[in-house]
Amino acid sequence: MKRKLITIGIVLLLMCAFAFSAYKLMNARNYQLFGNITSHVDTQEKVVALTFDDGPTDKTDAILALLEDYQVKATFFLIGQDIEKHPEEAKKIAVAGHQIGNHTYSHKRMVLKSPSFIKNEIEKTDALIASIGYQQTPFVRPPYGKKLIGFPHYLHKHQRETITWNLEPDTFFTKAEEKINYVKENIQPGSIILMHPMYDHTDNELQAIEGILQTLIDEGYTFVTIEELLQYQK
Repeated sequence: MKRKLITIGIVLLLMCAFAFSAYKLMNARNYQLFGNITSHVDTQEKVVALTFDDGPTDKTDAILALLEDYQVKATFFLIGQDIEKHPEEAKKIAVAGHQIGNHTYSHKRMVLKSPSFIKNEIEKTDALIASIGYQQTPFVRPPYGKKLIGFPHYLHKHQRETITWNLEPDTFFTKAEEKINYVKENIQPGSIILMHPMYDHTDNELQAIEGILQTLIDEGYTFVTIEELLQYQK
C-alpha cells in the first residue's frame, strides 16, 4: 500500500511538473519549440515598434489620424473576421503604408487545436489581408500570445515568424497616464510595444498612444514597423 501511494505521488508530481512547463511554454514571449520568435530586438539604436492587436473597427480612422499627425508607421495585427466586418477600414491601413500582421481569423487561443484548424485560421486571414491590397507575407501574432506545438510548427514549416512583445501597458494599467509612465520607465532600444485601441470607446487608449508617441519622440526614439525593426537584429 505504501509503495502504491509513493508511485501515485510520483506520477502526480510529474504531471504537475509537465503542466507547469507547458503553461510556461504556452505563455513565453521569447521562446517556442519551432521556428523564430521575436519579442524585441537587441540593438543600440533608439528604435521601437508600436503594434496594435485586433480590429479593424470603427476606431481605425482615429488611430490612423493620430499616427499621421506624428508621421509614425505602426504594425497592425488584424483579425480575419474583423476584416470581413470592416473591409474599408482594413484597406485604409494598407493605403496609409502601415505594416499589417496576421492575428488569426477567430482570435481563439491557438492551444490544443488541430493542425487543420490552425492552418485555416492563418491562411483564411492571409487571404483576407491580400484581398485589401496588402501584398507582403504577414508576420503572425498568436492571440493572447499563447502557443504550444501546433501553431509554431505550422509557422516554422512555412518559414513564417512569430511576433510577440516585451512591453504591454494595457495588461497592467487602465489610466492613460499610468500606461505612458510604464512605457517611459521600461522602454529600451528595440522594444516592441503592444496596445489594444480598436475596441476602446473611452478615448483613453488614444490618449495613451499619443502620450507614448510624444514621450518617446522627445527621448530621441524613432518608431519603425516590425519588418524595419528586424533589420536591426545583430
